[in-house]
Amino acid sequence: MQSFIYRNPTKLIFGKDTLIELKNEIPEYGKKILLVYGGGSIKKSGLYDKVIAELQSIDTVVYELAGVEPNPRISTVRKGVEICKSEGIDFLLAVGGGSVIDCTKAIAAGAKYEGDAWDIVTKKTEVKDALPFGTVLTLAATGSEMNSGSVITNWETQEKYGWGSPLVYPKFSILDPTHTFTVPKDQTIYGIVDMMSHVFEQYFHQTTNTPLQDRMCEAVLSTVIETAPKLLNDLENYEYRETILYSGTIALNGYLQVGVRGDWATHNIEHAVSAIHDIPHAGGLAILFPNWMKHTMHERIERFTQLALRVFGVDPEGKTDEQIAIEGIDKISEFWSSLGAPNCLADYNIDESTLDSMADKAMVYGEFGNFKKLTRKDVLAIYRASL
Repeated sequence: MQSFIYRNPTKLIFGKDTLIELKNEIPEYGKKILLVYGGGSIKKSGLYDKVIAELQSIDTVVYELAGVEPNPRISTVRKGVEICKSEGIDFLLAVGGGSVIDCTKAIAAGAKYEGDAWDIVTKKTEVKDALPFGTVLTLAATGSEMNSGSVITNWETQEKYGWGSPLVYPKFSILDPTHTFTVPKDQTIYGIVDMMSHVFEQYFHQTTNTPLQDRMCEAVLSTVIETAPKLLNDLENYEYRETILYSGTIALNGYLQVGVRGDWATHNIEHAVSAIHDIPHAGGLAILFPNWMKHTMHERIERFTQLALRVFGVDPEGKTDEQIAIEGIDKISEFWSSLGAPNCLADYNIDESTLDSMADKAMVYGEFGNFKKLTRKDVLAIYRASL
């Protein structure tokens, strides 16, 4: 494995009735709070009122930014930055899923930058400072509650990029599984696909001697595969929600990738799709990931056979490594389809007409991918296989 330094400064507060910890965590940062949330589901569930009550109990002044999109947009980030600067905000509180948290990270960094926040997303400038923020998570999916990454879309230019900084780790994240009870079935499915995809991105690498990392990744995948169908049949089951919620955090809090360098090409390929078509990110991943796997499996086929045997129970008797790998990949696609995830771009009415545009956007920074460097030709082949 590679040499590494691992540090994660986010305080994780996990369990039932943990929202009361807001009154212990926020006061050290100040009185002026910007509450960031999405389309209003937290009001329907009653969580909004509970958060406001906790904030009022510690005499804070609360400003609000509502309406964060599923693919959070730079226009919304700019609104948040303006509020922070004009009102002298001390602390941000993101209440929602990964999109809300990603948006909050960009606002936190943008509030301490004199230029346009899009410069941060496109890496034209380095983050030098950021406002502190915390999160109350309502959706198991992205792991944004315990990492320093963020993905922001510029709808006007149809660009979508991931960025990150050590300065935008949440100060704390409150994870109460009951806050995810009202997540509808389709969003629950997308969250499951997303967290599994994060594990796959870290599992496929070129580093040798990673037996522990491999087993940890496989454990998360096996746990999600075992729990997901049960959860989808019982959406308010506390134990199932608890398991999936924690799995999503572990899948992308940096712990699984210590000593290795994951691939992350499929995420980049998908960002180009949803930048143009505004589809659910995890829906795109469910379609693209199996086709990326088949396109790249000969780079290091033993990774694919290992996954097929250990996680998906493929019987190796009388089969070549290629046959084992392909069967394992097919089982991934079959599992996601069994949950209700899409399996081709046509499910979103995407045809060949935008393939070149998507490829152009995917290649904006040149060849990419750490498991296999992808060229424009590779990207187009994966898109075509996904139609």
